[in-house]
Amino acid sequence: MCETEKEERKYRKVEKKIMLGNEAIARGAYEAGVKVSAAYPGTPSTEISEHIALYEEIYAEWSPNEKVAAEVAIGASVSGVRAMASMKHVGLNVASDPLYTVSYSGVNGGLVLVAADDPGLYSSQNEQDTRCVARAAMVPVLEPSDSQEAKDFVKFAYELSEKYDTPVIVRTTTRLAHSQGTVTMEERIVPEDKVYERNPAKFVMMPANAIGRHVYVEQRMKALAEDGSKFSINRAEYNDTSIGFITSGIPYQYVKEACPNASVLKLGMVHPLPKKLIEEFASKVDKLYIFEELEPVVEEQVKSWGIRAIGKELFTVQGEYSANMIREKVLKENLQNKEPATVPSRPPILCPGCPHRSVFSVLKRLGIHAAGDIGCYTLGAVPPLSVIDTTICMGASISTLHGMEKAKGKEYIKNWVAVIGDSTFMHTGVNSLMNMVYNQGTGTVIILDNSTTGMTGHQDHAATGKTLKGQTVLAISIYDLCKSMGIEHVVEVDAFDTAQLERIIKEETAADAVSVIITKAPCVLLKGNVFPYKCQPVEDQCKKCGMCLKPGCPALTKKADGTIAIDDTMCNGCGLCEQLCKFGAIRRVQA
Repeated sequence: MCETEKEERKYRKVEKKIMLGNEAIARGAYEAGVKVSAAYPGTPSTEISEHIALYEEIYAEWSPNEKVAAEVAIGASVSGVRAMASMKHVGLNVASDPLYTVSYSGVNGGLVLVAADDPGLYSSQNEQDTRCVARAAMVPVLEPSDSQEAKDFVKFAYELSEKYDTPVIVRTTTRLAHSQGTVTMEERIVPEDKVYERNPAKFVMMPANAIGRHVYVEQRMKALAEDGSKFSINRAEYNDTSIGFITSGIPYQYVKEACPNASVLKLGMVHPLPKKLIEEFASKVDKLYIFEELEPVVEEQVKSWGIRAIGKELFTVQGEYSANMIREKVLKENLQNKEPATVPSRPPILCPGCPHRSVFSVLKRLGIHAAGDIGCYTLGAVPPLSVIDTTICMGASISTLHGMEKAKGKEYIKNWVAVIGDSTFMHTGVNSLMNMVYNQGTGTVIILDNSTTGMTGHQDHAATGKTLKGQTVLAISIYDLCKSMGIEHVVEVDAFDTAQLERIIKEETAADAVSVIITKAPCVLLKGNVFPYKCQPVEDQCKKCGMCLKPGCPALTKKADGTIAIDDTMCNGCGLCEQLCKFGAIRRVQA
């Protein structure tokens, strides 16, 4: 940028906006000149792509899974443009295959992967630390601590990516992703596309080529560690030197809140670590604490250099941190006498009118166990439904059921099914079903098709006929896809037709073949849904048997006299309770 342009920009109106961390990441991608973005929705990362999609200048898509998303971004990078792939921490597991290899091959256009960790397990099946994956893959990691940094660090990540020929991970957490802060917006600056030149030694990772690239990766990481001491995102804040903290990300905010006068080394790049800067800081403080959520990634390296520090012997490796943790553990304040805020207990539960409840109520009545998967329907594991017995990861339900059959025989799984959502089936369930067919399984798979990716906020996928940008496209038929694998027993059924559903489940679990039951009913929270009916109790017919309460619909409650009340504001008129009542004590009426 020439000096005249710099002067002109000084006098332009500076626009500021309060943004979610995820929105700020999307803004950073926009300002950095990103041209391609790919992702699979996963809390707490989902809103990144939803905000990126609002920028017409960026091509944005929902990919079937995170591996595909990463590969799409890699392809865009190889062609010479800046690209991004976004996912939650367990999504990085799915994308780890291309990640480990692109670390060797490097980039052409800048390549950034955003991985959102979930300390506290608010919406995840584990509490893994992305920094551990990045260390193994030898990829640098940046970690912002507020919305402004979220935007700025994304832009800086692209500079690092292209300068050091590396993919870069921007690590965020649930607290950063879903908290808000003021962000100063700047113009979009699109660098010229990098020229693509054929270079098999760099981009074709066969063993002979990978050997040379591994040497390069080691040199690159050493250069990043050396240069990191000069990066502006790594900074020492010297105050009272009797106490010092090394921290990063959201925990930095807790340190500043609890110990505003302490000296702090704030790390913006958490891998590789800037050794010289850390050694200098440690030498200037009397007592050093390392305050990092989850694994002792920084602590172990710092202590390996012979630096005395206090870390996980004082702070936990589990859950989210807080300012109170510092007050209690470091400042020795007694917080036990302070009354904690009390909120009503609110256990997770399927929504009123959810089609999954209807399916699970039938399975419960039939005494059938379910190998479960990742989605809203995982709630089928808890009372009162208590149908799902296993949940491992995306797509695992079908493979788990198949493994049970191969271990125990066909008779063992006659009272088992696999349940999986439509989006999860398109993610990795297809492969699992293919394996069941290929290896001559005989299990029954129930695909709970509610026409959306429900748990993460109702995103579209390849079987809904809508793209992230809102375009109408061909919807892949799950029915035809299953039939194309050679499965003869594929049947679609209304999720709320419990009599038909019960008959089909009995038939298919008894069959000596692979069978697929596709239960169809849209998620009740989808926009545009119209519910023409409401359910109403008929009090003089009620026998107080409680059958209608068994599926646990929150719209139904028992009154003091034992009869049933239905909350008209919650009821969606699905009719499940009406079907369960054998005494005509519930009726559906026009809403």
